[in-house]
Amino acid sequence: MESYKYTAIIEWAKESIIDRGLISGDRFFSETELCEIHNVSRQTVRQALAILEREGIILRRQGSGTFVQAQSRHSDEKTVTVGLISTYFSDYIFPSIITGIEQVLKKNHINLQISTTHNQVTEEARALRAMLSQDIDGLIVEPSQSGLPSLNAEIYNEIRLRNIPLVFFNAKYPESSFPYVAMDDITAGRIAADHLIACRHRKISAIFLLDDIQGHLRYKGFMKSLLASGVSAPENRVMWFSSQDRDEIMSVYEKKLLNLLADSTGIVCYNDYLAVELLEFCKQHGINVPVDVSIVGIDDAKRAGICEVPLTTVQHPKQELGKKVAEVLLQLIANPNEEIADVIFEPKLVERASVKLIPT
Repeated sequence: MESYKYTAIIEWAKESIIDRGLISGDRFFSETELCEIHNVSRQTVRQALAILEREGIILRRQGSGTFVQAQSRHSDEKTVTVGLISTYFSDYIFPSIITGIEQVLKKNHINLQISTTHNQVTEEARALRAMLSQDIDGLIVEPSQSGLPSLNAEIYNEIRLRNIPLVFFNAKYPESSFPYVAMDDITAGRIAADHLIACRHRKISAIFLLDDIQGHLRYKGFMKSLLASGVSAPENRVMWFSSQDRDEIMSVYEKKLLNLLADSTGIVCYNDYLAVELLEFCKQHGINVPVDVSIVGIDDAKRAGICEVPLTTVQHPKQELGKKVAEVLLQLIANPNEEIADVIFEPKLVERASVKLIPT
């Protein structure tokens, strides 16, 4: 898309200043000249010049033109800093997402500060306040407990009043108007259920996370699929858990899980983290996957393909999503008043060995 060609113009401009030996006060190329050189629109050129000006590399004087303010900086010194606040950092799909974000920001010589919340609203508040105290230039945030009313609405309102660009990823608070980049979670839940139905399963259950909006959306897709197929009372087969029980769900809900497994031929899990845990739980209790029960996860995390029974799952875009989040934020930094639509990735099924085709 042309709207992201400005990143190439930024790189070219910095190299051009060095190659031409330009110093502070020298005239730089005009908008018209840059449009002709790079064969792009004036809007794209203005996005690039806005970032170069924020970095202190050029100075635009109305009626006079564009001038070099300082030599392009290829050192570690950065004048633009972006804050990234994520629920988790070092496990599951998060390293891939963050890698995508880092690649785009590094290419644009933008500094990145990272903070994690462990999906705790109070930790999110602490992280936001810390970022704001450093006069951050933009924010990328994965909301904590997004399925519940935001207790940090006041902080987000302050961010808006201060005109700090912000992009949510993976989810957003329902009451928020900031743009977000995510996978289509409704479609992900529907795809998972559709696959079990296509494999002739009728006793289909599901386990979803209660306090994240992704759990609600994946539940919605799951229910739509089952209702469309004529499965009766599917809501009675849905089990919910909270993020506080994330690391001990199999022990906290052991009895309930065994009852659910005993009355199911197929189960959709909120994500692959849960699905892999359920695979191990089944093994410990003598339940064969997929002979006794089939399991479908969501996200296509690394463990999904290397566990003992490779997991059928729905693919999350991960690194590509991270790249897009950073690109959208850069677009907002260049044009703070621009209205940017949400970006939603379409998921797809990844078939492996955890689903059994029920014979006719």
